[in-house]
Amino acid sequence: MKDSELRTRTKTFALHIITVCDEINTKKGRGVLVNQIIRSATSIGANIHEANYASSKADFINKFHIALKECAETEYWIEMLAGSHCIDNEVAEQLLQECGIVRRMLSKSITTAKNNKE
Repeated sequence: MKDSELRTRTKTFALHIITVCDEINTKKGRGVLVNQIIRSATSIGANIHEANYASSKADFINKFHIALKECAETEYWIEMLAGSHCIDNEVAEQLLQECGIVRRMLSKSITTAKNNKE
């Protein structure tokens, strides 16, 4: 199955988050932040993937809503990593830009799915 642009982008974004987190020295008590952001960032794509196997249109839309919430949570964790100086502002801005693109794509997909709801 060919991946959609959204699935590809969320996978790439999650892998970028994992790479950034691998560079953070978790021995300084930042392990909790690293774990949280990895969970939320990877959950975005996981919920989109799961939506492909939804039992109904409502279930499909719900999975995308969950992905959207995880995206918002990921933005928060990026801000926390930047605020605690685990990542520099340039990296934070890049991640926030990527996350914003995903968030807008998710919002548009939800709107489209609702408009096409039977």
